[in-house]
Amino acid sequence: MIDELILMEGMLEELIEVIGALAPLLALLAVFQVFLIQLSWHEVYKALIGIVMAVVGFTLFLQGVYIAFMPAGQEIGAAIVEHPESWLLVPIGFVLGAVATSAEPAVRVLTYEVEEESNGAIRKSILLLTLALGVGVFVAVAMIRILIGFPLWWVLVPAYGIALIVAFFADQRFVSIAFDSGGVATGPMTVTFILAMAISVAGTLEGRDPFMEGFGLVALVALAPILSVLILGMIFRFKEKPE
Repeated sequence: MIDELILMEGMLEELIEVIGALAPLLALLAVFQVFLIQLSWHEVYKALIGIVMAVVGFTLFLQGVYIAFMPAGQEIGAAIVEHPESWLLVPIGFVLGAVATSAEPAVRVLTYEVEEESNGAIRKSILLLTLALGVGVFVAVAMIRILIGFPLWWVLVPAYGIALIVAFFADQRFVSIAFDSGGVATGPMTVTFILAMAISVAGTLEGRDPFMEGFGLVALVALAPILSVLILGMIFRFKEKPE
């Protein structure tokens, strides 16, 4: 009974937060329904069912993230730092970054939309793998940054510079996809789990400041898909280039 209460703790707040976040969108949809699209009552009924499912789904998802993934990230970070081989944080960060990105709902939606709009020319499996590997690499870099303690701009400035250069050589279809990917990769799975782990590591390591070394990881996660997808676009361009 106590465990059930713990699992339900804070769910009402999550529900209110989700409803508040969706309310402006629902109001806008209602305006469109009245003055523009005017769907049939059957379609409106299906839309309402979908909205209820979305509210419940988002609430349960966020509740699960906060009571499971965030504490797990903190515990994993603290446990790795206490291990004699603290360098293991780097490969573990890579794996967790890749896995968290693969599980990100918004990433799945983006890859599906890209495959649909490209008529299968850009397969969602290839794009998903590219995003996962890119984020994994940059999470590993973030872990190295925490262990060594170098400034964030040492990574951001050169990486964005490289991204801008690569954008000139990439297939132009991938440029917009790349910058959109940077947004979808920083979803609740990645932010709560990986960021919680990074802050925990920075807070546990002697001489590290969670605010200086722990935060900033989301910036790297947002950068990773941009660079990795642009590189994929460059590969596509040269692969399709007529001989």
